[in-house]
Amino acid sequence: MGGDGPKPADGVMRGRTHHFPVRVYFEDTDVAGIVYYANYLRFIERARSDMIRCAGIDQRAALEDGEGVYAVAELSIRYRAPARLGDELVVRTEIEAVRAASVLIHQRVMRGDELLADARVTAAFLTSDGRPRRQPRAWVEAIRRLTGEG
Repeated sequence: MGGDGPKPADGVMRGRTHHFPVRVYFEDTDVAGIVYYANYLRFIERARSDMIRCAGIDQRAALEDGEGVYAVAELSIRYRAPARLGDELVVRTEIEAVRAASVLIHQRVMRGDELLADARVTAAFLTSDGRPRRQPRAWVEAIRRLTGEG
């Protein structure tokens, strides 16, 4: 696809909430055509990465430069209803808190207005050798802009 605009799978910010579209493919499901529980983690990871990209943060460059990256330190998820083959879903992501070395994130996997999975994630900022460290000031400011605090 040409041009400088977003690709169809890119997410968008709507107010404080990042919306990331996901279509359920055969590879995402079990033999009954229901999304395998672990694949929700893939969906929410993609959505978080896209939200960070929307904030103007280049995680790949930071990793290559040895600056550090986000890694999931804690995650809780509650499954409410199953997604099925062919469903069009949206992962809604909101920042709940920005701390010195981590970000608390609330993510919901939705089919229309129906909540399918509800997750809370702590993303820690780590050095290239896996040690926690304070986030770069520019990253904190970029993330706070997503919450309306910046």
